[in-house]
Parts: sequence; C-alpha cells; structure tokens
Amino acid sequence: QVQLVESGGGLVQAGGSLQLSCAASGRTASINAIGWHRQAPGKQRELIATIATSGRTNYADSAKGRFTISRDNAQNTVYLQINSLKPEDTAVYYCNANWVRAGGSYTSWGQGTQVTVSS
Repeated sequence: QVQLVESGGGLVQAGGSLQLSCAASGRTASINAIGWHRQAPGKQRELIATIATSGRTNYADSAKGRFTISRDNAQNTVYLQINSLKPEDTAVYYCNANWVRAGGSYTSWGQGTQVTVSS
C-alpha cells in the first residue's frame, strides 16, 4: 500500500503563493508517478500536473505558467507551487500516486488540503 498526506493549504489573499506538499509512505519504491488534482465546490475533480519517477512532468493546459510540480526523492515528497493565486483557485487539492505490485496497477489518494483564496 501507498499512503499519501497533503499539507500546506490555507487561506491566502489573491496574488499570493502557496507550496503544497504530498508526503508518501509505505511502498514508495513501487510508485510510478504522483499527480496533483483539485476539486472546487460543485465542480469535478481536475488534474493539475503529474511527475513521474523519471522526473518527467506534465501539466494541464490550464495549469501552465502558475503551477510547478517538483519532488524530493529523499523525503518521498512531491510539491505543488502555486503562484499568483486567484479566487478561482479555491478548491480542495489532492495528490494521488500510481503504483504497481505483483503485476497489478493501483492508485492511492490523499485526504486533500483546502486552499481558499480571498479577493
């Protein structure tokens, strides 16, 4: 199993920045990629960015420019830097990990961290 814990959310004014953290534990060596997603009230969960074990990153078109995903392998932690925050960035931010075991593929999710941007 892989467990994920997000942190770093909070209340921030528009124009500010936040760095969210996603700490992985358990079978971390089996992780292929970790992604950040968000879900705003009344909306579907949407992908923001992913980072593979190789270090390769992918961003949703809407996330290019203000969002940066990075990782610290020694800490088994993936970060999401969000700059120039806007009220529409208000959402619960989740990370997920895609991992493998015994020929099967699995996905684990964290519990989410709330980001609220005031205007």
